[in-house]
Amino acid sequence: MLLSVNNITKKYKNGTTALKDVSLTAEKGEFISVIGPSGSGKSTLLRTINRMIDIDEGTILFNDVQIEKLKGKEINKFRRQIGMIFQSYNLVERLTVIENVLHGRLGYKSVLAGSLGLYTEEEKQGAFSILEKVDMMKYAYQRCSELSGGQKQRVGIARALMQNPVLLLCDEPIASLDPKSSERVMDYLRKITDEMGITCIVNLHQVDIATKYSDRIIGLNEGHKVFDDIVENLTKEKVEEIYSGKGEKD
Repeated sequence: MLLSVNNITKKYKNGTTALKDVSLTAEKGEFISVIGPSGSGKSTLLRTINRMIDIDEGTILFNDVQIEKLKGKEINKFRRQIGMIFQSYNLVERLTVIENVLHGRLGYKSVLAGSLGLYTEEEKQGAFSILEKVDMMKYAYQRCSELSGGQKQRVGIARALMQNPVLLLCDEPIASLDPKSSERVMDYLRKITDEMGITCIVNLHQVDIATKYSDRIIGLNEGHKVFDDIVENLTKEKVEEIYSGKGEKD
């Protein structure tokens, strides 16, 4: 088991309980979509998995390591294994595509080497190879500020892949894109994760996209997990339960 989330609860200082006794698992190579209304806890869930925020109760096991007990350099080493893809791309707009992709190696660099942009020839060739996978090679030396939204998200995917991750966490990666660009980004995500054997967990608002690309669907509502099953079992009635909050809460 690559990932095991066990009865986690997260409460924010303003009194909001974002996650309530949530449990889930992810196997190597699985493609999982998390759906649910806004404010259901989807983003919080991803951020607890990579330790961007800490949980208040429960445990998270990643490759049999209890991640909430990690400290200092152990956290950095753990995070190298998890690529993160954001709705807002999180690129350095003034830098070129290839420079942004190489930033995926910063977790492996000293502060000095990273600040000076000192990358090995092997790393540079790896970056070009990944750009080929997302059909962005011809834009390698173009500034990211000159790209479309869909192109920026493909650069974000390439940067995450430069970490050589075993898990990709994608927080609404197509929320800002038009339908054609959305489909293209999801095509690349599914194809590449299948080819590389990477586990992928994607937060989505589009149920039709989730069912098209995923092996399994997790539904959240008001911090509770209300659905967790293969795509074939996500009926129209189950979707209504997820978004209304009337589903059985785990």
